This record gives sequence, structure tokens and C-alpha cells, in this order.
Amino acid sequence: MTHEYTAPVPDLTTSEVPEPAAVTIVVPTYNESANVRELLHQITESVPGRLPCEVVFVDDSTDDTPQVIRDAAKDCPFPVTVLHRDEPVGGLGGAVVEGMKAAGSDWIVVMDGDCQHPPSLVPELVATGQRANAGLVVASRYIKGGSRAGLAGSYRVAVSRGATWLTKSLFPRRLHGISDPMSGFFAIRRSDITAEVLQPLGYKILLELAVRSRPRAVTEVPFVFQERFAGESKSTAVEGRRFLRHLAGLRTATPLARMVVFGLIGLTGFVPNLVALWALTHLGLHYLPAEIVANQFGVAWNFYLIEKVLFRDRRRHRHWADRTVRFALLANADLVLRIPLIALLVTHFGLSALPATALALVITFVLRFVGTEALVYLPRRTRRNRSRTA
Repeated sequence: MTHEYTAPVPDLTTSEVPEPAAVTIVVPTYNESANVRELLHQITESVPGRLPCEVVFVDDSTDDTPQVIRDAAKDCPFPVTVLHRDEPVGGLGGAVVEGMKAAGSDWIVVMDGDCQHPPSLVPELVATGQRANAGLVVASRYIKGGSRAGLAGSYRVAVSRGATWLTKSLFPRRLHGISDPMSGFFAIRRSDITAEVLQPLGYKILLELAVRSRPRAVTEVPFVFQERFAGESKSTAVEGRRFLRHLAGLRTATPLARMVVFGLIGLTGFVPNLVALWALTHLGLHYLPAEIVANQFGVAWNFYLIEKVLFRDRRRHRHWADRTVRFALLANADLVLRIPLIALLVTHFGLSALPATALALVITFVLRFVGTEALVYLPRRTRRNRSRTA
């Protein structure tokens, strides 16, 4: 549930704060009560004199941050809205999407609530986007004039650099022209946001926007990453794991990419299969029943990885027991189908055993992937849906 509060605004003329505002500043917050008063002061000092604005806080805090924002907003010459979420769906990225939906401006600037992103750069982000006719303007630490000086310690610097390299390696086309895909400070036109395709997870919303809803043109401006005004970083090992899960979800968003990952996972299943086969035959079990039993170890291994890596977000569509039985049946049907298929290719199509086996492996692999996606992880068709299509 989301609770909304809009602070009263001092009496200003229509020309000073037009409707809608020229820019909406979206600030996701989580326990930032020690920072938000200073942030609003910096925005007041540097933005409304150059660019009419409104500020939307989307708050997931468990402390008094919402009340601190409301009290500080009374002194601001621009509208300040607080959207407090009881359930922080999607983490910080989900909060940003909520703020974008509430924005009343053509331009939206996203920034952190810890004062590490200088509000004085907001008018320049918007002006650069206007001049370049761009849909997205990224404040970058990695172009001339930018700096990551505010990152605390060599560990965070190394993590930031590593994450940047990894994302740009995985998405070279989508991230072309973006030197700092890990930046949380950027401006985007509201018309360039396709909210329905976004599936935010964690705190890297720029990556989500660039990959799933790439704006028509992108440009960058340099910025110096500041030190936190107060408090501690929210970057933790848990957020790191969420980031890796997010990367996996983005990279497997297309059927072809999912098929490739499905195949790679299948290859890893040979290891537990062969280890189990070796152990069972050394215990004296005949190789045929040993192969049948050993195959189940490979199936279990593949199912675990597919659940954790490939179809993590689709597990809710079916009960775990239902998914397990369906996957096991499909995986074992692969063995049953392959032998008669090889015989068919040899006897009726004149192929020799080796190419027939290779072709059968490809055919059964594709069928198993399609069957797994369609029969195990796609949502069930409800009676209502069936009646509509009847």
C-alpha cells in the first residue's frame, strides 16, 4: 500500500511554478532521515531559480524519514510529495518506477537521497537533453570532468568498476554511448519511458531502463560523485546478489538467450550424471539401471540451476511439486524419444549413426526447452481466459 502526502507550497505566482513543473526530481529513500533536509536545502539553492521543479520522494523507510521530509518541505518553494510504500516491491528500482508514474513533468531526474548526487547539476541535465534532443541524459563519473571521488574505499571502487565492466560486456549494443550504466543520477523524458516493460529489481534502475526501454537518443554529462552527507551506504552483499539476479534476468529476456542459457545449464548436468554413473557401477550395479538412476542426478542439478538462474521470476505460476514432476517427466522423456528418433533418421533418411545422433540431440534439446518453458514455467490459463478464447 502507498501513502501519499504533498507538502503545502508557499504562495507563488503561476509563472514561478507552472503546472506541470518543468522537471520532476524523483528521490527513492530508505532510512535517510539525516540527509533529506540537507538535500532539499541544496535543491532549493540550485534548481528552482534556474528551472521550475517539483520533488517526489518514494519512501520505503522504517524510521521517521517521511515525517522529516514533510517538516523540511514546509520551507521549500516548490511542491514536495512523499509516497510511502508499505511493501517495497522491486527495491529501490521499484520505488523509482513509482515516482516516475507520479511525475507531472516532461523531464524526470532521478537522484539518490544521500546528497552524493549534486542537485546543482539538475538544470544542466535537462538543458543538455533539450539541446541534444535526447531521451536520456546520464550523469557519468567516467567521462572527462567526472570523478568517483565520493566512493568510500578501494573495495567499493573495485566493485563499481567490476559491475560497470560486466554490464557493458553483457549488453554492448544496448549500453552503447553510456559510459556509466551503474549511475543512479540521470534525466529522462517521460515520453521515453515504457513503464509496462520494466521489471525493476534492486537499485540499478538506469540499467533496467537502458536495456528494456532504450530511449531514442542518449547523451552524457560529467559529474563528481560526492561523499555521503550522513549515514552509511545501503550497498550490501544482499544488494550485490540482487544485482546479479537482475543481470541474469535482463540477459535472458529473449527466447534465444534463454535457450542458450538452458543449453549451458544442460551441459553442466553431465558432471553429476557421470559422477553418479561411476559411483553406481563401481558399487556393482548394472550399467543400464545405473544410467537411468544417474540421469536423475543430472536432472535434479539442471532443475536447481534453472529454478535459481533462468526462471526464478516464473516459479510463482505453479507449486514447486508441480514444477518438479513436470520437469522430471520432460527430462526423462528426452531419453525415451532420442533412441527411436535416431533409428528413424538412420533407417528412413539414410543418415549414419553419428550425424543421426547429433541431429537427434539438437531436436530433443529444442523440444525440451520449448516444453519446459511452456509446460512448467508459463502461467496457467484460467477458466476465464479459456472462455474468452473459446
